[in-house]
Amino acid sequence: MRDKNKLPLGTVLALALISGSGGARATGIDKQDFNQIERGHYLTTVGDCAACHTLPGSGHAFAGGRPVETPFGTLIAPNITPDPQTGIGAWTDQEFVNALTRGTGRHGMRLYPAMPYTYYTKLTRDDALAIRAYLNTIPAVHNPVKSDQLPFPFSMRWTMALWDELFFTPGTFHPDPHKSAQWNRGAYLAEGPGHCGMCHTPKNFLGADDTNKALQGYALQGWFAPNITDDPRRGLGGWSVDDIIAYLKTGHNKTSAATGLMSETLNLSTSKMSDADLKDIAIYLKGEASGSSANKTASADPPDQTVMKAGAQVYADECSGCHTSSGKGVPGLFPSLNGSPAVQQTDPTSVLHVVLRGALSVGTAPQPTAPAMPQFGWILNDDQVAAVVTYIRNAWGNAAPTVSASQVKKTRQMLVGRSD
Repeated sequence: MRDKNKLPLGTVLALALISGSGGARATGIDKQDFNQIERGHYLTTVGDCAACHTLPGSGHAFAGGRPVETPFGTLIAPNITPDPQTGIGAWTDQEFVNALTRGTGRHGMRLYPAMPYTYYTKLTRDDALAIRAYLNTIPAVHNPVKSDQLPFPFSMRWTMALWDELFFTPGTFHPDPHKSAQWNRGAYLAEGPGHCGMCHTPKNFLGADDTNKALQGYALQGWFAPNITDDPRRGLGGWSVDDIIAYLKTGHNKTSAATGLMSETLNLSTSKMSDADLKDIAIYLKGEASGSSANKTASADPPDQTVMKAGAQVYADECSGCHTSSGKGVPGLFPSLNGSPAVQQTDPTSVLHVVLRGALSVGTAPQPTAPAMPQFGWILNDDQVAAVVTYIRNAWGNAAPTVSASQVKKTRQMLVGRSD
């Protein structure tokens, strides 16, 4: 494990003082294995737990209080510090393991699948307990949180028993004997603690994964989490293992830049992962099947040439200065639109979001520069946005469904009031 993935100095010093003073038993850490705690810290990072359980700007890590948007309403992420009244300090180890891997919390209370237990179920018991060991070392924060903010009937937690019966199959990860050790490690990380499918797999009307379309993309929170299978047009088929590693480590590679929801995942999680684990995830993703329908023509009919001509003019006036007339952008600075999987997704939500609202790409320690794109929603009307997005999605050999002015209008309305 790399040095920057080790425990924060404050935690190490606190543990050393506790161990030397006989206070470990009082904190529940009694002779805790520092290696286990460090592994738990790393797995908590891989699992991106801070993204939900830390309210930005609060100064209290893992104390909960952050709203979690779902298609059925808003939940508030709970406090998972070791505070015994408002956190998980009074939980038994088995209750904690059950929460991660079985979807039941304190005293067997049913959890909502916004908590990704459907993925964490693949964790080994040792890894689940390592996460608990690390959480036992963070400062306890007394912060009462009322997690359930859902409207009736979704507020009835007992219905989750029915949901679990229909859609949840608990069980730890089983390595594929026909795959390499690297592929299996990558699969464990991506399908388990990394829970990639939580965002990137389409959902049915009850919010469960459509497993027939695993990792083929899903719209959420004003963005579209793209296809990350090995599909050559809309997925990662055109990316090498090194391209994927660079993207997950720095937020940029030679053709793309991370924005939106993925920016936070990069900052809090993947940029802090070991190079070896990122390589294993990349190997897994490159070996992931594209799906039976993934290679079909994206658009049944060619786009209207009048629309394409209008879009080309808007592009020349507003976009070509950064992305160039060939659409290839500037490597490491302005992403390529030519052959870009991001702009060829079946759902244009993310492209419309960026054009209308602009975007700031992620800055990470390896690449601190975070180039931004200005918003054009105040300059371009719905017809112009539809034309330029249709052009971008179908120029230079790209192929994707055309975008209508009504889609642009709907996206504008959806983005009103959103801060991201």
